[in-house]
Parts: sequence; C-alpha cells; structure tokens
Amino acid sequence: MQLRELLDVGAADRLALRQLDKFYLSYARVRADVDALARALQARGIGPGDRIAVSLANGPKIVMAFFGIACARAVAAPLNPAYTRDEYAFYLEDIGPEALVVAPGASPLARDAAAALDIPVIELTLDERGRLVLDGVPVPLDAPTAAPLDDDVALFLHTSGTTSRPKGVPLTHHNLTTSARNIVRWYRIEPRDVSLCVMPLFHVHGLVFSTLATLLAGATEIIPERFSASAFWRDVRRSGATIVSAVPTIYRTLLLRADADGAPQPGEHKLRFLRSSSAALPVTEMLRLESRFGVPVIEAYSMTEAAHQMCANPLPVDGERRPGSVGVGAFVDVRTMDEAGNLLPPGVVGEVVVRGENVTAGYHNNPEADAAAFVRGWFRTGDCGMLDEQGYLTLAGRIKETINRGGEKISPLEVDEALLSHPGVIDAVAYAVPDEKYGETVAAALVLRPGVKVAEVLEHVRSRLASFKVPSVVHVTNEIPKTATGKVQRRHVAEALDRTPASAVRN
Repeated sequence: MQLRELLDVGAADRLALRQLDKFYLSYARVRADVDALARALQARGIGPGDRIAVSLANGPKIVMAFFGIACARAVAAPLNPAYTRDEYAFYLEDIGPEALVVAPGASPLARDAAAALDIPVIELTLDERGRLVLDGVPVPLDAPTAAPLDDDVALFLHTSGTTSRPKGVPLTHHNLTTSARNIVRWYRIEPRDVSLCVMPLFHVHGLVFSTLATLLAGATEIIPERFSASAFWRDVRRSGATIVSAVPTIYRTLLLRADADGAPQPGEHKLRFLRSSSAALPVTEMLRLESRFGVPVIEAYSMTEAAHQMCANPLPVDGERRPGSVGVGAFVDVRTMDEAGNLLPPGVVGEVVVRGENVTAGYHNNPEADAAAFVRGWFRTGDCGMLDEQGYLTLAGRIKETINRGGEKISPLEVDEALLSHPGVIDAVAYAVPDEKYGETVAAALVLRPGVKVAEVLEHVRSRLASFKVPSVVHVTNEIPKTATGKVQRRHVAEALDRTPASAVRN
C-alpha cells in the first residue's frame, strides 16, 4: 500500500485536517491539493528517490507537503524548525536534498545553511482559502501524477541520538502504511474519531500516529501550530477530541497545571483514551492521569526504525493493561536476545528485538550500523527488557545507559520511577557518573516543588530501592534537558547541567 491511498478512505466532504480558527480542509480538498503539489514538484524535475528537506511549523501545510513529496515519488525529510544554523548544516549535509521547503519569510537559519550548501529553496504556504501556494503561485489542479510504488522510500528521518550520533532512517510507503494500519486496528480508530495532534510533525510519533493512522481511518486530525498547555483543554473541548497521543513530559505538564487551566473533570470531555509513547511513563503518573481526567492511559513502545509503534497495552475492552509494562507486540513480533544473538525465553532480561513489515530495511549509508543492528531478520532496538509468559514487555532502559556500579547493573528507569513517586518531585532523571571506587555510581537531576528537601526524597527512595540504587549525587535544577520530542538524553544530562542553574548535593 502506498501513502496516497490513505487519503482515499475518508468521505469526500468529511473534515480531514483542521487548524482551529484558521483552516478546515475536507478529504476531497486534501486529495486534490496533494495531487497538485506532486505534479508541480515533478514539473520541476523532482522524482523517484530525490530527497526534499522540509522545515515547516505544525499545521495542514506540513501534512500536505509530506504527502505531495511522497506522491511525487520523492522522499520527505522533515526537520525541526527550532534547529540552530549548525544543526541545519549537519542534517542538510547528511540528507543531501534536492531542495529545502520552507514557509515564506520564515526559517532564516535553514535558508542560510541551505545557501552555503547550494541547496535550492522552495516556499510553500496556504492562502486564506487553504489552497496550496508554491513560490507565490497557487498550485494548479490538473492532470494526474505517476503513482508511487510500495517500496519507494517516502520518509527520511534521523534517530534522536540519545546514545550515539544520529543515524539516517529511510522508511518506505509500505513501512509507513503498515504501521498506520497496525495502529488503526489496535486502537479501534474510526471515522467518528477526532485526533488532537500535540506532537511535532517532524517526528515519527506525530506523523504516523496522529496523522497517517487518523487519515487511514477516515477520521479528523486537529493540528495546533504548537503544543500549549494553557490552550490544550480549550482545544479538546472545541474540537471534540477523542484521542490524544503525547510524551510523558506533556502529560506531566498537564497534571501540574490541571486546576489552574480549568481542566475538565471526568465525564466532561469526549476523550476515550490518552496514549503515551516515545519515553517511559512512570506508573505513579499514569495513575494520577487516569484519576484526574477519568480516561484510560495506554502506554506504548515505539521508535523511528520501526515506523513508530512496536508494543502497546490493550484498550480496556480488549485485554489487561499492565502499569509499568509497555504492553505486547502490537501486530509486530517482539522478543529478547542475548549478546550472541540467541533468542531468550520469557523471564530473562536481554536486548529487545523486533521484526515486521513496519521495520526499516537499514540505515542510510551506514553498513557498520546495519551490521550491528540487524541479526537474522531481527532488529536490535538497543533497549534492555524482559518479556513475561503472556508477552508483556517491561523495559529497563537503553543498554548503553545502564549504570554499572561495581558490577551491579542498575536500570535508570527504575530509579526514575522511585524518584517520581515522591509527591514533591516534579521531574527527575537518573544517570551514571564516574566514581573512583565503583567505576560508576548513580546520579540524579531533580525538579522539586517549593519547600521540598533532597533528604526527604532520598529517604523515600531508600524505602523503595536497594541502597546501592539510591543516587549518590543529586542535582536540583529548574529544568531537565530533553530533546524536542520530550526524550531525556541521559548521557548529556551532566554536561547540560553544567550550563544551567543547579545545585549539587552529595548523598
């Protein structure tokens, strides 16, 4: 299946994409404009395999840019509009695009980096009627384009680089549509659903779950220009949203601000579930979310190389949700493996491996990474975890982030969970720091509520964990550094704290 076919599911007059108070685009309109954009790009000589970088804010135009590029048999490579010039230069050089798509008058740093690399710039926007405008000229609606093939690469993303240099990940039409289909089936998404997209569309989470799966179901996607905690519940009410998928950082913010922002009580909204993915959700926060908002929270496990979702807890009507677990393989094969490449039985901790038609065939121009990541048809995720007899997966963190304290292997996720279970802790992350005696020891960065003391937090942790897992060094800070998609880069935490206001306490 190729991506253009996703747009044929929704009824012609049904709302496909909506930006509140700005654009209301039907499926018929989106189909026509996507086809027109594909033709316009092909008329400029853009075709099979050509990579097109995209730096656009969230909204309908980035969705239609992605589809238009893919339908021209080219490859969309979305970039974070908040990148610095040096970051743009790195990613543009690695992508090697034929052009860079930006909004008129926007993205000066991206334009500057593109000019230095002699990359042409294409300006794309929507006029007041929601019609696509390319370099100041409305895109004409005329003859059909050549249809893409299922195995054409449609999307080029980079890994988040939490444990290594970012790697290029090409995903085909088939990878992406398989993942979208899996999501629609797993969460029972229907045309009546309304998905509020709070994740950036330069990332696989927002693009595949909130966009591709929603359109494949013939449902409606609401796309604010950016996530705003103060506007979130207003948007939920106004849009009639039934589905939200986000990272724990967003949910943590919504919980902290719930009363101040006038968040609805249980039963005062149409949400049928909240989904958490792209980072670990502590059990205590999951329970607080469900209690405050009166809606099931479904935790999932995903990564770029798998075109997003790999595991998920079931909906309440479909099975048992297990707090602390990321669920079972959601139409994806999931196992654990030892260092020698042997599959492990349930109950044994090992590296999580996956296989399925959603998984990329390999990294971009990186045979060494391919050799390390692919073993006999299985993709090594780099995550450490354990499956139980029923197939539920519990993660212990990235293998390279495991803390080795004198031979004792400590999961930083376990320490995170213990820290966050204290009601005075707003945010927390555990990580390894060098130690003369043990080689490594446990450190933690904390964001605390006013008046909360580090000593009482550590005493709380001692009641939940063995003494060797209790952080030896604690930094109190105003903010824990994260990626643009809400992931913690543990290996960079100590370095980042050196540049931010923080105080260290040695335990």
